[in-house]
Amino acid sequence: MKLKNCIKVAVVVACCAPAFALATNGYFSDGYGIKAKGMAGVGIALPQDGIAAATNPAGMAFVGDRADIGIDWFKPMRGADISGTGGACCNGAFQGNDSNNFLIPEFGYNRMLSPQLALGVSVYGNGGMNTDYSQPNVLFNGGTANHSGVDLSQLFIAPTIAYKVTPQHSLGVSLNFAYQSFAAKGLQGFANFSSNKAALTDVGHDSSTGWGARFGWTGQVSDTVTLGATYQTITRMGKFSKYAGLFADQGSFDIPANYGVGIAVKAAPAFTIAADVQKIDYSKISSVGNPSLALLLAGKALGSSGGPGFGWQDMTVYKLGIAYDYSPALTLRAGVSHGRQPIAAADAFINILAPGVIEDHVTFGVTWAASKTGELTVGYMHAFNNNVNAPGAIPAGAPFPGGNVNLRMYQNSFGIAYGWKL
Repeated sequence: MKLKNCIKVAVVVACCAPAFALATNGYFSDGYGIKAKGMAGVGIALPQDGIAAATNPAGMAFVGDRADIGIDWFKPMRGADISGTGGACCNGAFQGNDSNNFLIPEFGYNRMLSPQLALGVSVYGNGGMNTDYSQPNVLFNGGTANHSGVDLSQLFIAPTIAYKVTPQHSLGVSLNFAYQSFAAKGLQGFANFSSNKAALTDVGHDSSTGWGARFGWTGQVSDTVTLGATYQTITRMGKFSKYAGLFADQGSFDIPANYGVGIAVKAAPAFTIAADVQKIDYSKISSVGNPSLALLLAGKALGSSGGPGFGWQDMTVYKLGIAYDYSPALTLRAGVSHGRQPIAAADAFINILAPGVIEDHVTFGVTWAASKTGELTVGYMHAFNNNVNAPGAIPAGAPFPGGNVNLRMYQNSFGIAYGWKL
């Protein structure tokens, strides 16, 4: 594939990507690339395709000349139960699934300019969150007929350079261009808590762009063991000016830093086991990590400097994956991951809009070498149902009636990708 054709494909994927939304590890994806997704997202020490830079840019020095393109069908099922409010208008089981099918594209390209130097680009969805409640709820919509929900999607385009400082060790860096889109609806019930009522809700989609970087190291420390480490900086984004009365610091919504370490072990010629530990610093982003109702009740307005957020805590995710070469043409994969969900019970009320409470995933995948140069990969992910039960999460005192919240979510996804050697 010529470079100009690679750029064209990347642009097409980028144009399609803002239509998706997902929420697995908080609002980050469980993994990048269908091969990695089949192993619970493991990839810091196990680069497998041209999308490896999304996890660790150093891995691009080991994947060779190749291109990969794929799509993931994602179906999150999310909702909330409200009880104890003393009013039938507010109690009930609310389903946020009026929109629940999303297609997530991905693309990767890598070219070895020399035996030591790799240049590539990866296009992928970093994460997002979406709720679409068809049942009106007066606690959010203020008694209007409006349906409540939010829609956040994020896209990364990551040109990458990786260099083998020795035949076994490489360093890599990606310059990440990020695009994100957001809309909120049916939040009229919070108008009196906003610093800018005209920039709170029902003003359509807004977008912002920004830049960050990801750094990585991959090292083959023995014939059977490979280690890796990666760090992505905070991605400084432009503000959502249409939602300056919702997000802290007048519409700020940066993408948090995340980092991790990994190991891959060739336990037998046909068997590989790999593990990653990833940390996501949600609490460092004001609009995500600042507490919600505690600041609201203390008089801090939505959208103000240091104002309320969603109260998300940092998240540490543990991933374990295996790959078995059943034959030269067929590789089988499986994986599990666990991370404590980031939402504190005290902030469950506002997180009815963003119930990213998933903790456990199981995955499976298969790659079939369709030819000497091409391969087809499929992967499946199931995120087990998880609940956050928060008695008293709705405060008692005007305008709130008091009450209990139970957040819940489970998910499924199925992806398919085709990769070929250049």
